[in-house]
Amino acid sequence: MIAAGVSGDEEKIINMTKLCAADLISKGISQWDENYPDLNTIQMDIQRGELFKYTIENTIVGIIVLNENQDPEYVGLNWITPASSRNLVVHRLAVHPEHQGKGIARQLMDFGEEKAKQEGYDSIRLDTFTQNKRNQKFYDNRGYQRTGVVYLSYRDDFPYIGYELIL
Repeated sequence: MIAAGVSGDEEKIINMTKLCAADLISKGISQWDENYPDLNTIQMDIQRGELFKYTIENTIVGIIVLNENQDPEYVGLNWITPASSRNLVVHRLAVHPEHQGKGIARQLMDFGEEKAKQEGYDSIRLDTFTQNKRNQKFYDNRGYQRTGVVYLSYRDDFPYIGYELIL
């Protein structure tokens, strides 16, 4: 079930994202680490009503953050929609390693795309780490179009790929 995150979910979410980070690192993907995402970021996501959780039997096994916040470096990407368009941005999509491969990320993205359509957005934008080939295949298969490569200010060792889906 997908629902908005609520106060009190923070520790459960941080524990899950730490497991996700460890899983990525074990696969040679240094996208997340023990410091990201941090508790303050998750608290703010919940307070702003931007974090949505996927639960199975009251256990949080996935999250997605949806808002309009674009990293400043996004200006350097070749977006399909003009700067004046309304874009929903995906952040912090994560699924507990024990629940990956079960369609949870797909359901979270379906939720985000439907929410964006209902709220009148022109597109969905996101970025993914160039070292994370699985994520790239996931977004390519969903029909997202690559908009270029950019180095984000907080991560300058590997670039990120921009993606956009026209709604």
